[in-house]
Amino acid sequence: MSDQLQVSSHPLVKHKLTRLRDVDTDHRRFRELVRELALLMCYEATQDLHLRPKVVNTPMGEATGSEADEVIGLVPILRAGLGLVDGIQELLPSVQVWHIGLYRDEATLRPVQYYNKLPDAPTVQLCLVLDPMLATGGSSVATIDILKRWGAKRVKYVGVLAAPEGVAALSAAHPDVPIHVAELDERLNDIGFIVPGLGDAGDRMFGT
Repeated sequence: MSDQLQVSSHPLVKHKLTRLRDVDTDHRRFRELVRELALLMCYEATQDLHLRPKVVNTPMGEATGSEADEVIGLVPILRAGLGLVDGIQELLPSVQVWHIGLYRDEATLRPVQYYNKLPDAPTVQLCLVLDPMLATGGSSVATIDILKRWGAKRVKYVGVLAAPEGVAALSAAHPDVPIHVAELDERLNDIGFIVPGLGDAGDRMFGT
């Protein structure tokens, strides 16, 4: 398995993921759990965020601390990736959000791009590609291809579940990209869904 794969061991992540998988979890609670997991996964994915020293005045005097020295861009893969944005924005309210729309052709399982609103040149130092499910890996690989052609120098993938096949595909295409997920599941089934997984994340999130 890829050296870049980082599976969370946090008890709260395990607890919330179990609730998320449950077929009896309705779409309102499903969205809430995705938001909560996004916040927790972002905490783990930003542990190496670059800092610079900063001096502030406290009520008791001067203190030397740190502040983030990187501008972060969120790149949710439409549509399911949108569910991860709100949680991360709670933790990082000054992030930029750029949208890339891809859908998976059900016959070929290959990604097809239909939307891209990136600016002409990079405006961030770190891009977090957001997608709940790393299944075949096709959409994530295609998104990171787009970001690197755009000029992004530092990219990470942040999701909820991954299949070994998706991790292998993403790591083969982009061995420099860390992969942060809540759990690595068993496999893909014959229609490209993660097993045991949680079904279609977009459908469960948006009640469709």
